[in-house]
Amino acid sequence: MTLTQLEYIVALDSHRHFVLASEKCFVTQPTLSMQVQKLEQELGIRIFDRTKQPVIPTEIGVSVIAQARIILREANMIRQIINDQKDTMTGELRIGIIPTLAPYLLPPLFKQMREKYPQLNLIIKETITEEVIHELKNNRLDCGLVVTPLKDISIKEDVLFYEELFVYVSKRNSLYDKKYVLASDIDPAQLWLLEEGHCFRSQVLNLCELRKSSDFHFKYETGNIETLKRMVDKSDGITILPELAVMEFSTPQWKLVKRLKEPSPAREVSLITHRNHIKTKLIRTLKEEILHIVPKQMQKLQNKKVVEINY
Repeated sequence: MTLTQLEYIVALDSHRHFVLASEKCFVTQPTLSMQVQKLEQELGIRIFDRTKQPVIPTEIGVSVIAQARIILREANMIRQIINDQKDTMTGELRIGIIPTLAPYLLPPLFKQMREKYPQLNLIIKETITEEVIHELKNNRLDCGLVVTPLKDISIKEDVLFYEELFVYVSKRNSLYDKKYVLASDIDPAQLWLLEEGHCFRSQVLNLCELRKSSDFHFKYETGNIETLKRMVDKSDGITILPELAVMEFSTPQWKLVKRLKEPSPAREVSLITHRNHIKTKLIRTLKEEILHIVPKQMQKLQNKKVVEINY
């Protein structure tokens, strides 16, 4: 049994296709297939069911692959210890980020990291929180930028900042003339929401107490905050926006933004890792660079209250 063979079965599990897995491992498909078969012969089991398309692990194969991921994580720790000792910022950092953060946080962060650490390879995956957690647990990501708390004992949460939540209204909406808005002022029939699966949707439903409502109606759902803004602009509707989404608004756009009653509702944004993560220095540096971007006032919970998430 070799580390290379373990890398091959993990890659095959991730891609569920021999050609794709071999490309990821930079070997030919016959080479990868032969090494997987050799490992199966050595262990006396079938790790994969090749009769299925896409190829899937057998019941015992699932356990073997899970242990292989742990072994590879521990082996990679040796390389990371050496890099930390050399005080170099090299290697690969795999980051998961939710769609409601990515458009506002990634452009300045990527520019900053690329200028300061040109030898560091950033691999970024934009996806929902549930998938970020799954990828962390399976060692496919090193860290994630998500909204917390998650209430998962296997995940470590390092709080970065708190985003106030604002009401964004159409000029034709009855709330346009108000300076402050109460949650009870929001008509569910006029509210534009993100689609199912987004934690921000859950927070909005809790904030507006819509789970108790029997008459709310959504004409359209999307996974993009920018789309929600445009839908409001073209209708008489309302949506809820996080602070980063309104920071670069023009003066006319700010007239469409209404605050909610203090303590202002907010979402808690954290850098999350698996409890057994190994890239401590790279992740610590990522945190420092994010905090350089985010305004200082957002890094405190003062006059804010975190809205509950239903995962």
